[in-house]
Amino acid sequence: MSSPTGPASGLPVRMPRPRQSGRHRRPEPAAAPEGAPALVLAVPGVPSAAIRSLAEEVVSIARSELPGLEAVIGFLEGDDVEFPSLANVLKAVETLRTERYELALAAGREVAAPTGPAAVVVPLLAGPDSAQTRRVRQAVMDGGNTAELTDVLGPHPLLAEALHVRLSEAGLARADRARLFTVTTAADGIILATVGGEEAVQAAGITGMLLAARLAVPVIAAALDQEGSIASVAEQLRAAGSEQLALAPYLIGPELAEGLLDEASKEAGCASAEPLGAYPAIGKLVLSQYSAAVGIPPQQPQGAPAS
Repeated sequence: MSSPTGPASGLPVRMPRPRQSGRHRRPEPAAAPEGAPALVLAVPGVPSAAIRSLAEEVVSIARSELPGLEAVIGFLEGDDVEFPSLANVLKAVETLRTERYELALAAGREVAAPTGPAAVVVPLLAGPDSAQTRRVRQAVMDGGNTAELTDVLGPHPLLAEALHVRLSEAGLARADRARLFTVTTAADGIILATVGGEEAVQAAGITGMLLAARLAVPVIAAALDQEGSIASVAEQLRAAGSEQLALAPYLIGPELAEGLLDEASKEAGCASAEPLGAYPAIGKLVLSQYSAAVGIPPQQPQGAPAS
């Protein structure tokens, strides 16, 4: 299960963070409980080196927020060699937990037999996608039903923040309304593009309302995977008076089929921001879903009074 240089590929690794020194150091975050389930990030889409790098960055953010967290990545379309499949990763996590228990017994330690789920699976999806979720559930079943599956990451205010940042990076929105920083190419109407059908569009619309409040421009969700949806929303926005539109992908990236965003941008006749990617909020939301499943209380923001 391991090599001289560390655990084998696909297995969770503890990555403790060094304690900050100094009088004004930040309060140390809560650590993962001993024996807590591993966090398994379920990554949709066709695997690639870029997608693996994105997923690793998301996991790294989660680890930095919760010292001692065991986290591993499983791919829905994994090939079990370079990109381990979700089902096989879950089997490996369960096997590792059993081996640790047996080693502890052999060492004469008094330890309780492992109970509960060996892993908590968090889908790397901003919004609902029934097709992808079915595949995750099937992988959990194929992996031995030893894992608990969480919900997707959104809707959430942090995703509205991430969308705002991606739009500002593309020069399609002001970075900070409070400073009245003018961007001559700023859009006056946003198409919030998602995949996953009508359920995904409705969920994206909730985050879209938060984004509209941040930008003070209309935001309407549309489905990239429904023919005519993007064009229809673009027409609706222009009919309401918007002259300069922008496409904001309500997507992390791996779930986005190649070329789909470019086609949608041409269809709407407007520029597009980049997908959310490994924006820090994504890693924090992954950890939030894991923590809720495990029962770890949410951490207080820095400077918040103790309850």
